[in-house]
Amino acid sequence: MPLAQHTMDSAPPFPEPGDRQAWRRWRDWKRAYLPLSMGDLLVEIGNPLNPTRSECRAVHDRLARWNMALFACNPHVFDKEALRALAGKFGLHRLDSNWLADDDGITSLTVREGGVRGEFIPYTNRAIRWHTDGYYNPMDRQIHALLLYCERSAAYGGVSGLFDHELAWLYLHEEDPTLTEALAQPDALTIPARYEDGRLARRDIVGPVFSRSPSGRLHMRYTMRGRNAHWKPDPDVQRARARLEALLASHPPGMVHGRLEAGMGLICRNVLHERTAFADAPGHERLLYRARYFDEIVAVS
Repeated sequence: MPLAQHTMDSAPPFPEPGDRQAWRRWRDWKRAYLPLSMGDLLVEIGNPLNPTRSECRAVHDRLARWNMALFACNPHVFDKEALRALAGKFGLHRLDSNWLADDDGITSLTVREGGVRGEFIPYTNRAIRWHTDGYYNPMDRQIHALLLYCERSAAYGGVSGLFDHELAWLYLHEEDPTLTEALAQPDALTIPARYEDGRLARRDIVGPVFSRSPSGRLHMRYTMRGRNAHWKPDPDVQRARARLEALLASHPPGMVHGRLEAGMGLICRNVLHERTAFADAPGHERLLYRARYFDEIVAVS
């Protein structure tokens, strides 16, 4: 069945606990058409400042199936204004203007030598392990949508991995429902407090890995980092954490990898993602714009 027949309107909702019929319908729908490559996610957009309805629907078809879509456009007509305009087409307006973002709330991700930003991995050329964005945010300020846009790609490396967090939940749940139940415990994952110059900059953030968004969708907060992430010392949580790491290392069906080249971007429901290390060269200094939203993506009217 062609992708166009799988629209957001026909996507079964994430099942309520205990509803076996809804669970089977949702599981079968998710498994029916898995992305095989980054190319499956790609939609070409002529004018990002005013994408056509058919272009928006094509993006939504991919979001409905995989919670993520890639877009490609002419890099000469794309800037932060276009990024905001494109986000607005999908109901995204409330930016997470975190303390390292640019003044306009959008973050320019490029290698920064020294300074505060240079202390954080996204501003280096080192590999970034599997995570969702904003896992260190308070539970009332979770990130539900993420946009990335590649202004310049690196000379070498910088390959992204993408994996629908709903598939992660599905595979774990099929293996053993107690795994997803453990990761839904309200104190499963703690991100410890951060201090600056001896002062508290952020308190401990305690919360689940899997939860429901305000609209009822599955939400995930996760980091594979070994440091600055404390997992509940509960046997079920520890086993679930290990099984999730093993799943991500196994390259399961639906996980895709590829490089964002200049003019390409990602819009997603904060799916799991990673990035390999990269190397810059003169004229090929990697620069990505990142916009993180508290809003949830909505359907095109």
